[in-house]
Amino acid sequence: MTASRTTSAPSVDRLAPWGFAAFVEANTHDTAYRPPVVDGPVGPTIVRGGRELVNFASISFLDLERHLPVRRYFAEGALAHGLSTSGSRMTQGICRPHHVLEQTIARHTGKERAISFATGLLANIGFVHAMSSAAHFDAGIEVRNRDTVFVVDRDVHWSIWKGLEGLGYGRNVHAFRHNDVTDLARILGRDRSRKTVVIAESLYSADGTMGPIVEILDACDRHGAISMIDDANGFMVYGPENRPYAREAAAIRERADFVMVSLSKAVGLEGGAIAGPAAAVDAFELLSGTSMFTAAIQPPTAYAAERTIDVLAGTPEIVDDYLAHAARLRRQMHEAGTPTLPTESYMLSVPIGNDAVALQMREWFVEDGYLVPVFSYPAVARNQALLRLFPHAGHTEEQLDGFLRTLATYRQRLGL
Repeated sequence: MTASRTTSAPSVDRLAPWGFAAFVEANTHDTAYRPPVVDGPVGPTIVRGGRELVNFASISFLDLERHLPVRRYFAEGALAHGLSTSGSRMTQGICRPHHVLEQTIARHTGKERAISFATGLLANIGFVHAMSSAAHFDAGIEVRNRDTVFVVDRDVHWSIWKGLEGLGYGRNVHAFRHNDVTDLARILGRDRSRKTVVIAESLYSADGTMGPIVEILDACDRHGAISMIDDANGFMVYGPENRPYAREAAAIRERADFVMVSLSKAVGLEGGAIAGPAAAVDAFELLSGTSMFTAAIQPPTAYAAERTIDVLAGTPEIVDDYLAHAARLRRQMHEAGTPTLPTESYMLSVPIGNDAVALQMREWFVEDGYLVPVFSYPAVARNQALLRLFPHAGHTEEQLDGFLRTLATYRQRLGL
């Protein structure tokens, strides 16, 4: 009988060349890298470490449980379709809820077809991989797209930049200045590739600005480039003519070649999708990698998402009321002498500047009962820090008034 071998984690000495311990020790703001534990559901408030905080960090901001039975939808989906796909799209096929959800997303984005992914991040990485793949399966079954050129807004999401890694910055990858269509046109004017993809976002997470979508699509048309718009933050929010960015939302639907959507924002669940021309989306099944080699959205999530999307489309007052709520808070902040970046989006970004000051404000907010996200380096340029607030549809006037008084106190204390 042989003795069993026990294994243990690598010693600190063996890990020393990676520099992990020094990295953690140098980080004085440990909550940035060691997230606190949250108890209970997340909504207009959040419970961390046994304390309830007014929550301005939730990206699920519509308080949908007040309007539709999302949990019942999820339970119905779980009973009818189980909790897991229990296999890949390639080996088993897709569950009925995924099929219906993808049809629903295609319909609401104005595209021929859609393919869903477990997260929006995987959708973006998969899109870049599929558009730049070289694959040979059999005679005539091949693609050779390693020569694709990507031209992206420099502030696109990390997932796009991750997908672009290794493609050759300055050769197959170019970045234009944020929301600068003149700079985009300059790059496209020098590009001689037959396969060029321009990627921009509808609504940028850090500063809440909307991309100049119509002008970007005009530039793509002039130069024969394919367009992909990351609409993670705008999906099911913008579109109707009475809302901000109606012109841009119509252009995404009618003119963009591809659109990425996230289900974790307005829809309040998890997952993402790419919608576009049918032939390309069908090819993405094999070429994206992030579809066939990993799990899909859970069936009950897909089931609930499809129903939620249809309710949001059929009950526009849910989003209309929320946008009025966010606009009212923006107006109150301006009246109180707290400027936000000039945009009409529901995201409220308050410039602070100094990184250390912004991080100190974040700690003060927690002490006083508020969870307020701070974007500092490397999320934004050094000493261009800002507070990035998501107003929540469930926030009460009392909670918002308390936040405004608290913010004014901090600004006075810091001489801002």
